[in-house]
Amino acid sequence: MIDPVEESLIRAYVEAYNRFDIEGMLATLADGVHFEHHAGGALAVATDGKAEFEKLARVGAAMFASRRQTLVSLEEQEGRVAATLDFHGEIAEDIPEGPRAGTVIEMRGTSAFGFDDGRIALVIDRA
Repeated sequence: MIDPVEESLIRAYVEAYNRFDIEGMLATLADGVHFEHHAGGALAVATDGKAEFEKLARVGAAMFASRRQTLVSLEEQEGRVAATLDFHGEIAEDIPEGPRAGTVIEMRGTSAFGFDDGRIALVIDRA
């Protein structure tokens, strides 16, 4: 069974993400949080600590005119909580050698969350 405090932290993190509320996201995180984003089976980016996470979160938020993660399911796996999430986002500006402004991205991904001392200490996103 998933710890209700951990579920609450995940839901608060996702809700803050959807509101582009970087401060709200940071409030759920441990100071030494480790973040990884994997795309196409490869590690695309990783950060250690709140300061690095915040920089990446601000860059990521600026890429989207709108974005929304919808929590599909949560399950306990190997001492972590695995979340299945649907993502819908619209690119804000043309990305060099990437999608153009207005491009809509929809996908299903997973995020593994680890916890320490009542905060999220690990986020591993896979798209």
